[in-house]
Amino acid sequence: MAVIGASADPNSGKNPRKDLQIAIAGDLHGQWDGLDEELLGLLRPDALMVVGDLSDGEQLIAARLGRLKLPMACVLGNHDAGRDASGRTLQRQLSLLGDRHCGWGLRCLDPPGLAVVGGRPASAGGGFRLNPGALAVFGPVTMQESADRITAAALAADPGLPMVLLAHCGPSGLGSTCADPCGRDWKKPAVDWGDQDLTMAIERIRRHRPLPLVVFGHMHHRLKRGQGERLSFLRDRAGTAYLNTACVPRHGNDDQGRALRHFSWVVLRDGQLLQASHRWYGKGGQLLYEQRLYQQPAPEVQAAASAPC
Repeated sequence: MAVIGASADPNSGKNPRKDLQIAIAGDLHGQWDGLDEELLGLLRPDALMVVGDLSDGEQLIAARLGRLKLPMACVLGNHDAGRDASGRTLQRQLSLLGDRHCGWGLRCLDPPGLAVVGGRPASAGGGFRLNPGALAVFGPVTMQESADRITAAALAADPGLPMVLLAHCGPSGLGSTCADPCGRDWKKPAVDWGDQDLTMAIERIRRHRPLPLVVFGHMHHRLKRGQGERLSFLRDRAGTAYLNTACVPRHGNDDQGRALRHFSWVVLRDGQLLQASHRWYGKGGQLLYEQRLYQQPAPEVQAAASAPC
């Protein structure tokens, strides 16, 4: 279990702002460039999260992310191993990302004051499986051992910090239709394609501390064979929200020819999820489109009792 700390200004202390603004880049698949970095400079989120599948094993994006000054956490995906069973392609990207990669570990971002716990790196979903590249890098790991690593990382975090669980594929248990957050859409029958070790870890973590948000990708929003769009957000009875950020492609143009860049965006307040949305920005940082997924209900105000006559 790795505990990783982001570099911080020793005089900065905790983020004085009440709300934490977090930008999340879903599966990149090669779509990350200088404009994305310029946008982050304009938007100034408190932190950036990247859910993996940077490319098919190329090093350029990992190198760019590794140079970012913004507080950041990343978990690599199955595509990041390329087709290299030796693990060298995956290992090169891990080296370029350095402590920004938090797979099976804890990354404490201070500022702004956030604990990010990484799920199993290079996951391809489907319950539990290590691809050959991941197996070469990490060695044999059982589902139980993987869940233990994620849980241990979470329990090592400062209990006073809000926590986000960052994974490439989401957990099992979110539904088994093709349009569910982790439902298989490319092959019949539709099944739950989530990670079982992640589900085990979530259950254990919540016995000890709140877990307001799980962020992941892998299962693209646009379903195969023209089956429509995937459900990308839900919240369970325990109060944990699940956000699938895999808007692919995340670069595009609208019908007016304006260049668009997609980020999922969440706001945390007092350790709880306040807002979640998908956002599409223009070149100058203008918010051109937004799909609001969640807004925390305003607290009810109890009416004062009537004065006696």
